[in-house]
Amino acid sequence: MRVPDAMLRLLGSAILATTSAFLSSTLSQGQPLGLSALGQTIVPAFDTWATTHVTKSLPLSYLNDSVVGVDASYYLDAVGKEPLVSALGGFPFALESNIVRELKDLQSIGLRLHFVFNGLDYGIDDDPFGPSLAAAENSALAFGIYENRETAAQAAQVFRSSGAPNSAALSEFLKKVLYKHGFSFTVAPYSALAQLAYFEKHPDGFIDAIYGPAELFLYGVDKIITKFKLAHQPHDAPDKGIAKKAPQLAPEVPEFLWIDRRSCLEALGRISLANFEDALLLAGSKILSPFPPTNRTGKTYPFRDIASLLAVTVGGAVTLCNQNSEDEEVQRLEYLDRYKRAMAGIRHHVVITSEGDIETLDKDSAPDDLHDCVGQRLPEELNMYLSRGMIRPRVLNWLASGIILILAPYDGGDSKVYHDLVRHQLEPLRRQTLSLLADSLNRYYQRKEITTRYWFDPSSPSSVNIKDLLPSPKDSINSWNVKENALSDRRQTLVDKQTPDLPLGSLSFAVRSLQDADFAAATITPPKKGQKHQLLQSRGEICANAVWRFLQLRGYVDRQHQLTAWGKALDSVLSIAGSQPQQEKAALLAVELMRLGLLNADTMFFAYSGAPGRSNDIDKRNCMLVSRVASLGRLIHQPRGYSGPLSRHLLAYHSMVSAVQASMRDMLEMCLVTMFLEGGVDREREDWMEIALMLPLFEEDSCALGVVMLHYLDELFVREDPTSNATREEMTSKGQGWVIHSDFKASQQLAFGLWDAVYQGVKVASESGEDIKEIQMWHEVDQWLAQRR
Repeated sequence: MRVPDAMLRLLGSAILATTSAFLSSTLSQGQPLGLSALGQTIVPAFDTWATTHVTKSLPLSYLNDSVVGVDASYYLDAVGKEPLVSALGGFPFALESNIVRELKDLQSIGLRLHFVFNGLDYGIDDDPFGPSLAAAENSALAFGIYENRETAAQAAQVFRSSGAPNSAALSEFLKKVLYKHGFSFTVAPYSALAQLAYFEKHPDGFIDAIYGPAELFLYGVDKIITKFKLAHQPHDAPDKGIAKKAPQLAPEVPEFLWIDRRSCLEALGRISLANFEDALLLAGSKILSPFPPTNRTGKTYPFRDIASLLAVTVGGAVTLCNQNSEDEEVQRLEYLDRYKRAMAGIRHHVVITSEGDIETLDKDSAPDDLHDCVGQRLPEELNMYLSRGMIRPRVLNWLASGIILILAPYDGGDSKVYHDLVRHQLEPLRRQTLSLLADSLNRYYQRKEITTRYWFDPSSPSSVNIKDLLPSPKDSINSWNVKENALSDRRQTLVDKQTPDLPLGSLSFAVRSLQDADFAAATITPPKKGQKHQLLQSRGEICANAVWRFLQLRGYVDRQHQLTAWGKALDSVLSIAGSQPQQEKAALLAVELMRLGLLNADTMFFAYSGAPGRSNDIDKRNCMLVSRVASLGRLIHQPRGYSGPLSRHLLAYHSMVSAVQASMRDMLEMCLVTMFLEGGVDREREDWMEIALMLPLFEEDSCALGVVMLHYLDELFVREDPTSNATREEMTSKGQGWVIHSDFKASQQLAFGLWDAVYQGVKVASESGEDIKEIQMWHEVDQWLAQRR
């Protein structure tokens, strides 16, 4: 059979010849398929029941040469999480190697995997702040346990159970891993489950089976794979000082667990399909919260009891809601209305078709207010960029929903300085980012009301109409359309003189190239519409111009394309820090934090442990500043779970760094996407993910390097002479034992180099007339650190 070219481009190399004959044979033998990755479904009551009543197993060889669609969110929820990620922030150290090892094992057995990610938010979230608050509370409990030396080893399990980071926080990380190792993926317009169901039901058979949660049954899927059990022991040996559960024995022959809908109906007393679907919804899931009368104590109500109740209720869920219409929670949640909206959203969900179009399922019978059930539709062009991974859904969600939710960070965010940052200092950036996008769309979005809600003050949201933010700065940054030949010539000059590698699209190239006033003037290149040969073509020129536009918006470059005082400060930091992506990220974030007045030694988090605790106040102050600068860098660490010291104080500082980085990346992506929306870039291309990865600020690091440096400097004070060569060598040698899977000495040198780079930037900014608070303190800390490195 022939697969349409559009779908081949959409799914990439994963869609090859299908195995319909093999699958038909399997089904005819009464062995229907259903796939699931490494964990549980997201309908807890159903999962508990299904595990003992309807879950079956088959050898993985049954799936040989099959294409399996994977719900990325379910996979990330199920994959083993490192326990201390929520104590450090950033991405897990070992997750990439664990994922790749597992996927390669499945691939070697003959499976071809295609991942599908959720796109824009859909449905109604009853408690949007609840999960982040619960995770923060768990984190606080875990830090309390950690700080008690007798129970420190138990803290890891509490950190692990926090639920952080959730699947949404790891989605961009997984996209990068999949792309890097040759596994294909699609980002759905809204629900990944609806998209997977569409792929499976398509006449051309784009996928043969689905790995995902029980909610797939609501979308008409007959069989679901729920777990892969590979024939090897887990590679994660317990780390020193961390308690872990005993690993389950792996099967001698690789197998998979699966569930089929027919067996579920039989096991539940041959109930109707409609009652089964109602039971799935009322049991509670990501689509709809549990039916209140079955959730009084917060405990899981047996799924079979919910199904039995519906089986004897004529009219199913609607009748059940009406019978309990006097219930306070049913009234408060408007549960019947939410149930109907959820069902309409399932029946008429939005998917990307085999031709690449965005389509509503069963469109002719869809209700007029479907946008209230699924979500506001965005232009198809934006959905295409989203589906290929070039942009993230965050800003698009803001615009489509009209709501920005500021969630609690891992540490809890219990400080005025963090509240001020996310409410006052970053709000203008969010609004500028939104206006930049809306200004390139139709008038509906340019008149949208946007409300920002904060977890720490949900009753006092802030609102703005986008029309009050227009005109956006789009026209002021539209003069960056520099072509490849000019970029290559300038890059060659810089490479010869300053550095062996300076990629186009890097911050280092963008800033250093403008040191030459003549070149800077030549970059003023207003667009010439209607001339195809003037379109930006290559990844390098697209990313270079996007970065320049971003730098102008942030005030590093002026309208004449000359470096400002802050631009020169950034240049000085980059020249010492280096041109690798993580080095550039640390440099930019350091300068941004300077500008926000947050790169200092102030006691910001009075209630948190983990601040420097030894010697006098001056030494504590100096240790604090150095460790905060170091926390912007990346600990050199093996692909193993972290085992080492922790600091809730530095985790709280990392929360601020993370919020700033997310705002910067949002703005950068909108600078990029408006270039496409305005027709300045050649859209006939396939390198969407490469563009996303080429831009700065893609990955977020943890605060581990800062924690390690704080520990090192603090430990010096237990010696009589903390500045002697012998003391420093002794502590450096001991450092390897503090963080056993790291390269302590190399990480230490990286932190010292980052300090040198940031200190140079502080001096340049001060000399250029920028108001750097406590500049004398910076000089004193530099002299202090020189004696301890």
